Amino acid sequence: MTTARPVVDVEVWSDVICPWCYIGKRRFERAVAEVAGEVDVRVTYRPYQLDPSASATAPIPAVEGYARKFGGPEQATAIIAKVTSVAAEDGIEFRMDRALRANTFDAHRLLWLTTATGHQEALKQRLLEAYFTDGLNVADHQVLADCAADVGLDHDAIVRFLASDDGVVETRAELDEAREIGITAVPTYVFGGTWAVPGAQDSDTFALVLRRLGAKRAAADAAASGEVCADEACAVAASSDGFGPRPDEVGTV
Repeated sequence: MTTARPVVDVEVWSDVICPWCYIGKRRFERAVAEVAGEVDVRVTYRPYQLDPSASATAPIPAVEGYARKFGGPEQATAIIAKVTSVAAEDGIEFRMDRALRANTFDAHRLLWLTTATGHQEALKQRLLEAYFTDGLNVADHQVLADCAADVGLDHDAIVRFLASDDGVVETRAELDEAREIGITAVPTYVFGGTWAVPGAQDSDTFALVLRRLGAKRAAADAAASGEVCADEACAVAASSDGFGPRPDEVGTV
C-alpha cells in the first residue's frame, strides 16, 4: 500500500520588483504549510521581467517609475497605497518611498544559480526584502552578493559569478520560455507543468489547488503501482466541479 505523500511541483514565474509576487509568495507559503501533512510541494522560481528596459547602473525611485507608467504622481500614490495596505494585511512591510527601480536580470541570474543548491527560496525572499523594505539596488552586484551571503552563499564566489557570463544564456532562455508559454503577467503559478494559476490568489485557493493535484498524483501513483486500475485512478483524479484558475491581482508595475 502506498504511504508516501504525493509530490506536486510548482514553478512560480515572478519578478523581484513585483508587489503582487511578494504578496502571492506569502499567501502560497501559508497554503503549503496548511497541506504539509498531505502533499509535498517542490517550488522552483522562474524569471520574468516587468521592466526589462530598466537601467542596471542608474536606478530611479520606484515612485517615479510608477508615475511614468500609470499617468502621474497621483495615480502612482494611489497604486502604491493599495499594494502597501494589502501587503500589511499579509504581514509584509513595504517601504515603496525608498524602493529603487532597477534592472532585475542579474537578480534572476543569481536565482538561476541557486536552483540546485537549496538556497533559492531563501534568496528569493531576501531579494524581495532588499527591494521592498530595505531600499537597495537589486541590480548592483555587491548588493546581490551581500544578499546571497545573507542566506549562506559564499560572497566572493557570487561576486565572481556575477562578473562572468555564467547563467546569462540560461536565464535568457527561461525568460523566452515565459513568453512562449503565454505568461504575460506575474505571479503565475504553474502546477505540475500543466495547470497555470495567475495572480496573488488567497491561501485557501492555493491550498485547494494543491490538494486537488495531490489527489490526482496519488491516484496516478496508485495506478502505476497496481493498487487500482487506471480507469479508477482517472475517476478519482477527475475535477468535474468546474473549479479552475481565476485572474486576481497580478504584477503590472
